Amino acid sequence: MLTQDQRDGAALLILRLGLAWFMFLWAIHKVITPKQYQGLAKNFDGVTLSFEQIYLMAGLQITLCLLAALGLLRPFSYGALALMHLFTVTRRWEGFLDPFALNDRGFPIHRNQVIDLAVLAAFIALLLLMHRDRWSLSALIARRSRPRWWL
Repeated sequence: MLTQDQRDGAALLILRLGLAWFMFLWAIHKVITPKQYQGLAKNFDGVTLSFEQIYLMAGLQITLCLLAALGLLRPFSYGALALMHLFTVTRRWEGFLDPFALNDRGFPIHRNQVIDLAVLAAFIALLLLMHRDRWSLSALIARRSRPRWWL
């Protein structure tokens, strides 16, 4: 039987790994299809990005995903990924206003925006419960030494 702390640790491990994987997939797509992200940046934000800039952003995101998956530098890594995702959510408000819209083939066109809200809620929960994230490397380090705020 798991203790409450162990259940909390397991739940946050699952949440942390799921969110890191979600963001990792988006970052890897920047490496695989940089031209697509050039178009998105141009259409959504009105900026022109070089492949090098896209690869740099992808590298930063991948690094943050790895830090978050391991539970290292938690306030920074969890917070940075949450802010990145919040930025995406703020650029796609139109889908929240019409979540049941269908295209001419009957496909739901705003489904991803609805998923984005659930992911944002999960990031907020992870940040609020970070102090109970017992199964992270930062927590392990803190248990073996004196606690540090950046862990």
